[in-house]
Amino acid sequence: MTPPFSPSRRWSSLARQLLLAALLAVVPFGLVACAADQSHLALGCAASATPCLAGTAVVEMETSKGTVQMSLDGKAAPLTAGNFVDLVKRGTYNGTVFHRVVREPVPFVVQGGDPASADPKVPASRHGTGNFVDPTTGEARMIPLELKLAAEPQPRYGSEITSPVQSRQLSLSHQRGAVAMARSGDPNSASAQFYVALEALPELDGRYAVFGRVTRGMDVIDAIEQGDRIVKARVIEGGTLVKGQP
Repeated sequence: MTPPFSPSRRWSSLARQLLLAALLAVVPFGLVACAADQSHLALGCAASATPCLAGTAVVEMETSKGTVQMSLDGKAAPLTAGNFVDLVKRGTYNGTVFHRVVREPVPFVVQGGDPASADPKVPASRHGTGNFVDPTTGEARMIPLELKLAAEPQPRYGSEITSPVQSRQLSLSHQRGAVAMARSGDPNSASAQFYVALEALPELDGRYAVFGRVTRGMDVIDAIEQGDRIVKARVIEGGTLVKGQP
């Protein structure tokens, strides 16, 4: 491991900060309100049309490099995990591309899940710009930023946590293998795209919603390259979805 405070370690921290502005971002479609406009609204499970996860779920994801299992936490992230499980059950992720893989200058993330990337007619240059479009409404589904502090009974919605003290109290943090939602600059713009952290990324805590972790197949994640695909994703355990608060 690189010793603390070495020049290379300082560069690693700086590099991640610079990458953060460009990575994990998606182009927002159909946004009708900014985060500041929505921050006072009830944005959780009780008010959402998106199903929430009751309990836990295990998702098995077959990729072009091998099989990965993810454990999802419906207690700490019921809306975010519920959205993901719902998309898995719909087959939304089948055939989609891992369009962003960043390992240099330091390990960062493997990102995928853009529904548009499953369409062979969509050029690779457009991968990473799409959202899930709900077929019942014809509109892009967006979910709010969901963050839960360990000492609080329910998650918070709609706003980033910027206090370092509170960030350290998050129930789910960006450890290696964390699974979290990508979004645009609006905290309430996550849709379908997700990423897996290749190492601990504490600078993302409080800014992006972690909803699970890779429990098997992290070596597969390490081997994934840009352009590799999710062949099929399915729920193999749990995955009970409910409308309203679980």
